[in-house]
Amino acid sequence: MERLTDAARAAQILRDGGVVAFPTDTVYGLAAVTDAAVRRIYELKGRDEGKPLVLMAAEPEAFGDRIRLSPVALRYMRRFWPGPLTLVLAAGGATVGVRVPAHALALALLRASGPAWTTSANRSGFPDMTTADEVTAELPGVDAVLDGGRAPGGTPSTVLDLTGPRPVVLREGAIPISDLAL
Repeated sequence: MERLTDAARAAQILRDGGVVAFPTDTVYGLAAVTDAAVRRIYELKGRDEGKPLVLMAAEPEAFGDRIRLSPVALRYMRRFWPGPLTLVLAAGGATVGVRVPAHALALALLRASGPAWTTSANRSGFPDMTTADEVTAELPGVDAVLDGGRAPGGTPSTVLDLTGPRPVVLREGAIPISDLAL
């Protein structure tokens, strides 16, 4: 496992099919950009394959035509991104959770790699991790850890589903429900 501070090197590992742990504005996450690496994330975490990953990018425009943007989604993006809000949006015939984190090193990684499939860097059912040392000790199978020091928040992102007629909070996290009214 490589321990890095260089986002460009970490992005190259992602493009080469690796799994990289990285800090976000909430907790450390795992990222992958290839199908094989996404499968490895599920294995590393012991995660049920029915639980989706979140697509993260450095800016909303990077998602391109992967998602359908409604006026409501655009309002949430303008108000809370970058930040700890995951939006569940329509994507063709399916749905996808998307997020733009508010962490300089995470944004540098995502600018260099392009959008990446992500999830928290922990074994399923175990506490979230907030340091590179924790990730290194608990998930030795990752290819690299992008060390950005302690993640600034120990609470995961709030998840808001915008696929129905009205917004539905799927998980209250770093953004309180009371702040989500638009």
